[in-house]
Amino acid sequence: MRAIRIGVVEDDPTHCQRLLDYLNRYQEESGEQFTVSVFDDGAKIAENYVPMYDILLMDIQMKQMDGIDAAREIRKRDDSVVIVFITSAPQYAINGYEVGALSFLLKPVPWFGFQQEMARSIAQVRRNTDESMLVDTGTSSLRLVLADIVYFESIRHTIVIHTLSGKLSISSSLKKLEEQLEGRSFFRSNSCYLVNLDHVTGVQDSDCVMSNGETLRISRPRKKEFLAALTDHVGTGR
Repeated sequence: MRAIRIGVVEDDPTHCQRLLDYLNRYQEESGEQFTVSVFDDGAKIAENYVPMYDILLMDIQMKQMDGIDAAREIRKRDDSVVIVFITSAPQYAINGYEVGALSFLLKPVPWFGFQQEMARSIAQVRRNTDESMLVDTGTSSLRLVLADIVYFESIRHTIVIHTLSGKLSISSSLKKLEEQLEGRSFFRSNSCYLVNLDHVTGVQDSDCVMSNGETLRISRPRKKEFLAALTDHVGTGR
């Protein structure tokens, strides 16, 4: 299982170090793995934000940009990241729910409260991960909702992701994507296509018809398995 990406946004060095110590302790006691980035102001993370984090532990009161304003900017580009506000001023915490915060912790943060919130946050990350995937385009990381992906196309050493809103290219392989999406609604129709069965509207001869109107070839060796997978998928409503 991949490491959980956490952003700590805190301008007080003492409180920041406490959070880092708690994260290290949580890793040791739970077996989870974290990749942690630290920002000393909301502006530092909001500027040029890309949706690569799973959890943000964010102070509210900061000098240049407070946590609420930073979260508003972040939410314009990332509606999945789990946000937990950490503050010494509980009267500000209610504003956190306007930006979809999971919860808030009061300073000084006790270990038991931190432990509970991390467990809740990680559970939410796992649910989000079931519904989306993170892709590296080479210049940035993007989180894609799986339901929006129509199919993956392999062209030489490049994967073209066909989504409801357009296309993007990444460096990967269909084999890697198959492994990553195992248990989800994706199935290979041939050596070039990994299709989302949710977007298959029908089968005509040796082609599957996709929701965007495209027809994709089903190879002869894969046709029996593909039709079985499609029938099972439709039958179980997965």
